[in-house]
Amino acid sequence: MEQDYDPQGTELKWQSRWSESRIFEPEPDERDKYFITIPYPYLNGNLHAGHTRTFTIGDVLARHKRMLGYNVLYPMGFHVTGTPIVGLAELIANRDPQTMDVYSRLHGIPEDILHTLDTPEKIVDYFKVEAEKAMRSIGYSIDWRRKFTTTDPTYKKFIEWQFNLLHDKGLIVKGAHPVKWCPHDKNPVEDHDILHGEEATIVDFTLVKFEHNGLILPCATLRPETIFGVTNLWVNPDIEHVKLRVSKNGKEEFWVVSKEAYNKLTYTDRDVELVENVPSDSLIGIKAKNPLTGKEVITLPASFVKGGNGSGIVMSVPAHAPYDYLALKDLYDRDLTAYGIKENIRDIELISLIDVKDFGEYPAVDAVKQLGVKDQKDPKAEEATKLVYRREFHGGVLKENTGKYAGIAVSRIKDVLTRDLLDQGIGELFYEFSEPVVCRCGTPCVVNMVKGQWFLNYSSPEWKDKVYRCIEKMEIIPEEIRVEFNNKVDWLKDKACARKKGLGTKLPFDKEWLIESLGDSTIYMSYYITNKFFAQGIKPEQLTPKLFDYVLLGKGTVQETAADTGLSEQLIARMKADLDYWYPVDLRSSGKDLVPNHLLFFLFHHVAIFGEDKWPCALAVNGFVSLEGQKMSKSKGPILTMKEAVTDYGADITRMYILSSAEQTQDADWRNAGVESARKQVDRFYKLAMEIIESGARPGAEGELKLIDRWMLSRLQQFVRDTNNDMTSIRTRGALQSAFFLLYNDVKWYQRRGGSSVLYDVLDVWVRLMAPFTPHICEEIWSAMGHMENDFVSLAPYPIFCPRLVDHDAELAEELVCNTLSDVEEIIKVTRITPKKVVLYTSPQWKTKAFKAAIDMLREGDLNPGKLIKTLMADPENRAYGKEIPKYVQKLVPDMTGMKTERFEMMHEFDLDEKNILQENRDCLMHELGCPVEVYSADAPEFDPEGKSKFSAPLRPAIYLEQ
Repeated sequence: MEQDYDPQGTELKWQSRWSESRIFEPEPDERDKYFITIPYPYLNGNLHAGHTRTFTIGDVLARHKRMLGYNVLYPMGFHVTGTPIVGLAELIANRDPQTMDVYSRLHGIPEDILHTLDTPEKIVDYFKVEAEKAMRSIGYSIDWRRKFTTTDPTYKKFIEWQFNLLHDKGLIVKGAHPVKWCPHDKNPVEDHDILHGEEATIVDFTLVKFEHNGLILPCATLRPETIFGVTNLWVNPDIEHVKLRVSKNGKEEFWVVSKEAYNKLTYTDRDVELVENVPSDSLIGIKAKNPLTGKEVITLPASFVKGGNGSGIVMSVPAHAPYDYLALKDLYDRDLTAYGIKENIRDIELISLIDVKDFGEYPAVDAVKQLGVKDQKDPKAEEATKLVYRREFHGGVLKENTGKYAGIAVSRIKDVLTRDLLDQGIGELFYEFSEPVVCRCGTPCVVNMVKGQWFLNYSSPEWKDKVYRCIEKMEIIPEEIRVEFNNKVDWLKDKACARKKGLGTKLPFDKEWLIESLGDSTIYMSYYITNKFFAQGIKPEQLTPKLFDYVLLGKGTVQETAADTGLSEQLIARMKADLDYWYPVDLRSSGKDLVPNHLLFFLFHHVAIFGEDKWPCALAVNGFVSLEGQKMSKSKGPILTMKEAVTDYGADITRMYILSSAEQTQDADWRNAGVESARKQVDRFYKLAMEIIESGARPGAEGELKLIDRWMLSRLQQFVRDTNNDMTSIRTRGALQSAFFLLYNDVKWYQRRGGSSVLYDVLDVWVRLMAPFTPHICEEIWSAMGHMENDFVSLAPYPIFCPRLVDHDAELAEELVCNTLSDVEEIIKVTRITPKKVVLYTSPQWKTKAFKAAIDMLREGDLNPGKLIKTLMADPENRAYGKEIPKYVQKLVPDMTGMKTERFEMMHEFDLDEKNILQENRDCLMHELGCPVEVYSADAPEFDPEGKSKFSAPLRPAIYLEQ
C-alpha cells in the first residue's frame, strides 16, 4: 500500500467506478427526495474558478444529503443561447488577436483546434464536451443522463410551450420600453451579453428645457427639484455641439446638444433630425431662461462637462452641488472676455432651496469647508458631493422659494415634480446607463426606446405579489439576502424578452424574434426531469403543448395526451410520476451575481406557471472568486480554469481549498500559496489514515475506555454536530474547520497523549464526515479499511450527532490538563526559566463550592453577586474565607454570565476531582515539560514556598516553578 497520495490515479479510479456503478443516477423510490440545482454554465469558454466554487458547493450539499439517506438528484445542462457565442465565433473567424491569445493561452485550447471554432455550433460542440470532462474530473455526483443544451430541438419545444403559456396569461406584452441595446448587433443585451458594465442599470433622468431665442438647451438631472437653485449652465467649449429638429407627439422643437447626445437621442421615442453643427464658443455667455422660475441664467465655460453625459449641457446649482460651487469659484479670477462675458462671476448669488439638518444656508459650501476640499480635482470633492446628496435626500425639505412644493421632503419630490414638468411640456424623460456598457462584440451600448418589442410584464403588481409570497415562504441562505431579493422585486421593471440575433428559440407567436437568453433559463429545472425520457429517442414534434400541460401542470388526462402525442400512456404516466416525485426544486444554489437577474426571473416564472406546491423551496447564494487578487474574465483574463486546477493540484485538493477559502456571500481569492497549503493538509490526512490502518487498529475498543479515549470520542461528536449544523446553513468553511482542521489537531493530540484504542472508530467516522468534501481520497481510505469493492463511502451513512458519546467530564478533564500544560509553557517562555520542578496547586474547596453554586444559580436564571455571597456565607465552613469570598465572587459572576451556551452545557454538571486528574496525568506533564511535576490541593499544600496556592481556582491550578 502506497504511503504517498497519488491524486490523479486515485481520482480517475474512483470516478470510473462511480460511473460503472451508476450510483449518481437516481430513480424515484420510497425515500424522501432532495432535488438540488445550480445554474448551468454558459459555453463561451472553459469552466473557471468561479464555476468551481458554485458547482462544488452544490456537489458537497448533494453528497451530504445523499449520505443522510435522501434520494438525491443533482443534474446539469449547458446554456448556449443568446449573442456571446455568436460574437465569439465572429472574433475567432476574424482572428482577433486578443481573443486568439486569451483562448489559446488561458483557456488552453490548442491553436489548431481554436482556428476551427469559427461558428457558434462548433463552439457549442467543443465546450460542452470540455465542460463535462472538467466536471467529471473534479468528481461531481451529477446524473449525466439528463444533460442538454438550450438549442436542442426538444428544449426549444419546452421553451415555446412556456412562452405561449405566459403570453396567454397576459404576462408577455408588446410596447415601447427603454432597453440596453447593441447598435452593432441591433439587439437588446442582457448581463450575459456584456463585456463591460455588467452592473449598470438604466437610470431615468429628467430633461429640463432651458430656452434661448427659440432654441432648447436641455439639461439632464437626477434631481429636478434643484431647478429652483440654478445660477448658470455649463458648456464645454472643446466638444462638438449640434442643432437638432426634435419631434414628439406632433410637437416640433429645435434643440442644441452635444454630438454624443444626438446619437443617443436617435434611439429614443423621438423623431430626431440633424440640422447643423453649432460652434461651441457661440453657446457660452448667452442667457437661457429657466423654464420653472422664468429667470435668465448665463452659460459659462467648463472643461469638466463630458459630451457623453446627458445632453452635454449641464445646469449648475452651486448652493447644493459641491462640484458646481468649486467650478464657479475657479472662474472668479479668470478672464472670460473672449466669450463676450463682461459680468463679474463673483456677483452670481447662490440660491438655497433645501433646508437640511447639520448644514447651514448653503450645504455645498459647508461640505467643502468641512472636508477641506481644495478644488474640483481634489478626490474629496466626490466625498463632499455624496455627503450633501445623502443628507439632503434623507432629511432635506424644500424651502418657500420652491412655491407649491415647499415643505415636501426631497425623498418624495422627484416623481411629483417630474410629472408636473412633463405635463407643462418643459421637461422630458431621458434614459442613461449608470455606467458605460460595452457589448461582447466590442460596441458601446446605448439605451434604446424599442418600439414593437416584446416584454415580460415584470412590473405587474399581481405578479410581484406572488413572488413576494414565494420569497416569504422559502428558505434563503444566508438569511440577510432575503431583504435584497424583496428590494430587487420591488425595483424590477418590464424586461425585453426577445431579440433579432443570436442562438435560441423563436418566439412562437412572433417568429421574427428570438427569445433572449435569460428568458429561456427560468424553469429549465423541470426539464431535467423530463429530458431523461426525451433523450431516449422521442421526436420534437411529439412534444406537444398538451404533453407539457399534463406532465408539468396536471392538466388533461393521460389518454388525451397519448392520443395527441403518439406516445404510450405508460411512458407519459412515468414522466408525470417522475415530475411529481422530484419537483419542486429543494435548493437552488448560485453565485450572488445572479440575484438581480436569473434568480429573480426563476422565481417570477415559477410562480406564474406552477401551483404553490411546485414553487422553489430554498435559495442559497455564494460569493465570487478572484485570482491572486484580480477579477477573472473568460474573455480577457486572468482566468484559472477548472481543468487547470484539477490537473495541477488534483480534484480533492481543489475542492477542499475552494470550499475552505470563504463563507457564503464572502468573496474568495484563489492564491497558489493557499492551495499548496491545502495540498499538504490532504497529504497529511492520507498518511495519518494509512498509519492508523497499517497499525492494526480495529473497530470497537476492547476493555474499559480510558479518560483520553472518552475525550476523543466526545470531541468527535462535537465535530459531527458542528459539521452538520454548518452544512445545514451552507457554511462550507466552518464545516471543513470542524470536519478536518480541528479534528485533525485533536487526533494528533490523542496520539501524542498515548491514545490508540479508538483510532479505527474515529477514522471510520472521520472518513465519512469528509466524504462530501474530498470524495476520492475518502473512497481510497474507506477501501483500505477493508470495505467491499462496491461499498462506496459516497453511499455510507453520514455521521449523526450521538449525545450518548458526549462526555463533558472527560472533555473538562482533558481541558484541565491541556490548559495547565499551556500555562506552564507560557510562564517558562516569559520568564525564560528552566525549571527543576513544577508544582501545581488545585482549587480549594470553598472556591469549588462557589463555582458550583454559581452554575446552579445561572441554570435557574438567578445569578447575581449579592445572592451568591449570601448563599456562600450561610455555610459555616466558608466563613473563614469571609474576606476572600466577595473578591472572588466579583470576578466569578461576570465570567459565568458571559459564558456561551455550549460552554454552560459542559459546565452545568461540573464535578471534577482536579487533583486526581492531574495526578493521573503526571507522566504526560513530566514528559512534555522535561522535569518532575508535583500536585497538591490548595487546601493542604505540603510545599508552597511562595504562597502560590492562594491563586488557584477551578480549572485553573496555580503554578510554581522551582529553579
